[in-house]
Amino acid sequence: MVVTKDLSRLGRDYIKTGYYIENYFPENKIRYVSILDGIDTYSETVNNDITPFKAILNDMYAKDISRKIRSVFKEKQKQGEYLCSTSAYRI
Repeated sequence: MVVTKDLSRLGRDYIKTGYYIENYFPENKIRYVSILDGIDTYSETVNNDITPFKAILNDMYAKDISRKIRSVFKEKQKQGEYLCSTSAYRI
């Protein structure tokens, strides 16, 4: 049995996530439960039908956030701002 908080914790790449939910888990008799999304591969529910769409949205969200973070870093570089983390100790 695999239990996650929500589907995005299983994976954000919708192709791999779909492979696990549709192929790998059933072939190996593994039950998948997503608590917040209400997904349970053991029971036939409406939420299981929406699972592929949620996986696609998670993938799109991850790509969008990545693009936004990169643009913020590029803008900080242009402005000459410090981009590194702070050191764990002081000299």
